[in-house]
Amino acid sequence: MQSRHESDPTHESPQVVDTPEYLSTLAAALMKQPVVAVDTEANSLYAYHEQVCLIQISIPGVDYLVDPLALEDLSPLAPLFASTEIEKIFHAADYDLMVLLRDFDFETRRIFDTMWAARILGWPKVGLADILARHFDVKVNKRYQRYNWGKRPLEPEALRYAWMDSHYLLPLREIQKAELEATGRWAEAREVFAYLTSTVEVPDADTTDQHFWRIKGAHDLDRDDLSVLYQLYLWREYVAEQMDRPPMKVISNRRLLRLARIRPRTRDELAAAGLTPWQVRRFGPSLLKALQAERFPTPPAQQFERRPPDHIMYRFKTLKAWRKEVARMRGVDSDVILPNATLWELARHPPEDMSELLEVPGIGPWRQSAYGPDLLQLVAD
Repeated sequence: MQSRHESDPTHESPQVVDTPEYLSTLAAALMKQPVVAVDTEANSLYAYHEQVCLIQISIPGVDYLVDPLALEDLSPLAPLFASTEIEKIFHAADYDLMVLLRDFDFETRRIFDTMWAARILGWPKVGLADILARHFDVKVNKRYQRYNWGKRPLEPEALRYAWMDSHYLLPLREIQKAELEATGRWAEAREVFAYLTSTVEVPDADTTDQHFWRIKGAHDLDRDDLSVLYQLYLWREYVAEQMDRPPMKVISNRRLLRLARIRPRTRDELAAAGLTPWQVRRFGPSLLKALQAERFPTPPAQQFERRPPDHIMYRFKTLKAWRKEVARMRGVDSDVILPNATLWELARHPPEDMSELLEVPGIGPWRQSAYGPDLLQLVAD
């Protein structure tokens, strides 16, 4: 275990980057580094439109907190993320890679993901808090997992929490890389990291209607109540966007469903339906107006994926059973062996030889060598 003193970030203060000049200086300095640790913090629990509110960057000896709310243009950092020469260390990179692309148009190449490294190695706990406690004797204050990173100024303890998330990734990467190499898993890890960067997608922003069907219990309503629920859902989306807060922090799905069923007509009936006094005062007039509409809108058609043909389903289930057994023997989760998307691709478009197998997304030279013969046999007609 590394001693607390050697890597405890309390011995130095992080450098807050909140001016264009400092950002340009930092970007130039980072381009000279072989490895850079990165993390992000967003305000998803506090805003209608989530945004990245802090980017933590660490290099040996210095930690930086880049403030996107104080900077109009973060493009000086784009070459860092796009570089194939500089390794960027993340923990659970999927989300970070997506928000960096969404908010700043950063396409990220060459990463090291410490969560995926832990999963490939079969570590029993892969959350960053658990890993920091085990390897660095550091306790993370979990209170800040739900912190509002959009407010300013940020609390000193919140800054420390954010700072630690990137600071320890540097020594953690050294520990994991040594173990990956010692266990013969380094080539596998590199393939996984490359796959993560190749599958980054920003969700379609115009999916409001389909989110409607995520309301638990909506499918149990009759046609009239379902139309009322959709009216209330649209009302809540509008109010949430105007207030810039998550819809669930306006009125919960459970209460929205109850309102659709009983259709209150007075403030007292709103309170009886479970709304808080604040909700009745704040939303009562507009909510009652929405409930008293002469005509309610028709809910959107629910989108369903067509079930694949039986022969494709059979291949997929066969591959899934094989993957489960390989994972069990190795002591890792099934998706460490191959992701679901790769299994579906194999099931839909079975490769005929090892060279075709290498063209399947998610399969690189290591997986081709390790699993190729089995996979070709499993998908053969």
